[in-house]
Amino acid sequence: MIVCHCTNITDHDIRAAINWMRTADAHTIITPGKVYHALGKSADCGGCMPLFLDTMRSNDNLEVPMQLRALRTRATQEKADEGQPQGNRIPQQISAA
Repeated sequence: MIVCHCTNITDHDIRAAINWMRTADAHTIITPGKVYHALGKSADCGGCMPLFLDTMRSNDNLEVPMQLRALRTRATQEKADEGQPQGNRIPQQISAA
């Protein structure tokens, strides 16, 4: 099935690119941009992106490697811990009347 008419990418091309990337590097994070790059193409109008993403998600090799799964929750927690202190507002000037 043709997924992207602008660049003539099929669902088979997307699956093959994902499988190739996973075989080449088991720890890589696979993105649509990397799939386009692996196919030697680039996104054009973007109209195919929902179907492109659905095709990617249906591939079992797309999963995030086990070693990298906890990074997102850890990074989110660290970001929450790095917030500004509670007293971050500029104190209001009290005018003496």
